[in-house]
Amino acid sequence: MQAEQLLNLVETVLNDHKAQRVTVLDVRGKTSVTDYMVIATATSSRHASALSGHLAGKIKENGLLPLGVEGATGSDWVLIDLGDVVVHLMTVQSREFYQLEKLWSVSGEKQMGA
Repeated sequence: MQAEQLLNLVETVLNDHKAQRVTVLDVRGKTSVTDYMVIATATSSRHASALSGHLAGKIKENGLLPLGVEGATGSDWVLIDLGDVVVHLMTVQSREFYQLEKLWSVSGEKQMGA
């Protein structure tokens, strides 16, 4: 499955299961780890866990397996590594605290002192 197809599948599952503020970051050229990062807000740690389960099930239906899942049970942040796409499912509090969008929006320029 191509990266863009996988990304579309992830977005569909998250939207179908009521994830909020689904954001896609194209990190090609910023890291060699993955092509896309998807960040989505879950209403609770239980919702994050359920989203993780729905996503893993749909990925398996399409003949793929997640490379790794971290924090799936009772966590405020669940990370699902799908290779070309890394998914972060976070509660509102975790998302505001870690601000991953801000972290990955760095254009590669060094910013010092400001």
